[in-house]
Amino acid sequence: MTPELTTEIAAAAARLVVEEGLEYGPAKSRALKVLGLPPRTALPSNDELEDQVREYLDIFCADTQPAELLALRELAATWMERLAEFRPHLSGAVWRGTATRLSHIHLQLYCDDSKSAEIALLNQGVDYDVGQSRNAKGETVDQLVLDVPCRALNERVAIALTILDHDDLRGALKPDARGRTERGDLAALRQLLNAKED
Repeated sequence: MTPELTTEIAAAAARLVVEEGLEYGPAKSRALKVLGLPPRTALPSNDELEDQVREYLDIFCADTQPAELLALRELAATWMERLAEFRPHLSGAVWRGTATRLSHIHLQLYCDDSKSAEIALLNQGVDYDVGQSRNAKGETVDQLVLDVPCRALNERVAIALTILDHDDLRGALKPDARGRTERGDLAALRQLLNAKED
């Protein structure tokens, strides 16, 4: 496959990520359909897609995206404080800085007991749906999805809580090939928020 085709797929997927709030996997698959390519076509890497998302945001959303990202990061910080006992880490577009108002907030909770987060939410009177996600080893784990108000955006936002084992926290903050981390704890998120205020 040519680098040009890879870039074209990544660019089409990036538009779907930004304009429709799709996650990377579904956006890549849908991009193949949009471009009329066979389903077995090799897909761009997540890094290539993220580069295209950043480019798209710079070109089309430079006036709105920074404020939307800030609102989502502040909301994430509030929920990380509420769920502090589960060592929450922010991941996904809100952590990486590519989120818009359509993005979900992804929090990873590291629990000694997988049901303890559900019990805590019930005790706080928070409604949630139970779904599935995958951990770093590819195993299926529970994901609790909350639908919460975001006053700064004046709309509701989905927060996906992925329930991970406490032992999964080891190695969770290792940087990727480009030196960026896949997730950050509340202290790291506060550093990002404070940097915006300087």
